[in-house]
Amino acid sequence: MGMKSRRKGKRGELEAAAELRRLFGVEARRGRQYSGCDEAPDVLAAIPGVHVEVKRVEALRLYLALDQAAADAGRNVPLLLHRANGKPWVAIVRLDDLPQLAVQLYLTLAENQ
Repeated sequence: MGMKSRRKGKRGELEAAAELRRLFGVEARRGRQYSGCDEAPDVLAAIPGVHVEVKRVEALRLYLALDQAAADAGRNVPLLLHRANGKPWVAIVRLDDLPQLAVQLYLTLAENQ
């Protein structure tokens, strides 16, 4: 991976963390690169049971990215955040994981209000 690509990835992780802080009022920061361990998510967010993977690319290979997020998530819900240039952030989750994600987000919002 080239330097330009790494910088874009870093900016994407910082942007995604800022969006999670804004939307849910939780602590969120870069994960893997900050902590240095491979098990850490791209963004460490204080949303229990959720593993956040960030893709800041133009052409997302959706199922490849979801498979990576699921493999890295372990027992946590894999949540994929994606943004292409000039587009808004989107959140992608497998349909079977949606109920558990909804519960975790509800509990997080209720706790932070």
